[in-house]
Amino acid sequence: MRRFWPQAAAIAARDLHREWRSGEILWVTVPFGAIALLLIPLAVGADTQRLRAIGPGLFWVVVMLFGVLIAARRTATETTEQRDLVALLGVDPAADFSGRAMASGAFLIGFEVVVGLVAVVLYDIDLSLWPWLIVVLPVAATGLALLGTLTSSIAASVQAGPALIPFLVAPLSVPLLLGATQALDGIQPSGGILAWVLLMVTVDVVLAVAGIVTARPLQETH
Repeated sequence: MRRFWPQAAAIAARDLHREWRSGEILWVTVPFGAIALLLIPLAVGADTQRLRAIGPGLFWVVVMLFGVLIAARRTATETTEQRDLVALLGVDPAADFSGRAMASGAFLIGFEVVVGLVAVVLYDIDLSLWPWLIVVLPVAATGLALLGTLTSSIAASVQAGPALIPFLVAPLSVPLLLGATQALDGIQPSGGILAWVLLMVTVDVVLAVAGIVTARPLQETH
């Protein structure tokens, strides 16, 4: 364990540095997410009550779609040579998985905040339960980061891997989407927000365990 966390932190710092140099998320993914939210009112109309009702759900759909794309893209940028170098340096595969997921989680929290501000302006979303955002946003970002990192690792280990990502992501992201949407759908805390947050936390734990357990077998198949 004394080697695990320093290695995971080093991998996360590497990915953060790569993004700092490329700016792909800041200059490409975030604007596309904001544009997606902007186009929806043009299709459904500008009725304030309707937009307020569908706003939280649409926000989370955009976060899920672009969130997994962010996490999967961060892993896909690694070449076979880079993965071999990480293995030759003696980096624990589980630490490598954790570090990549940590970096993706940081990216996703930033994406949620920026796109969330756009959603609040466009859809007049009620923020009376804003303290719950401190819990919901990181939990959802963690789940998406783990899901994207895990599915990308699986995709990298098989020949037709990229084609499998949508089939893996779609069913596994459903509990996260339901939990996040319901938690911010105007439900009072006593009425069920805690239950949905616990659902997302459970999904996060399952994905984390699955990623750590399968990290070494997946690395050996590269």
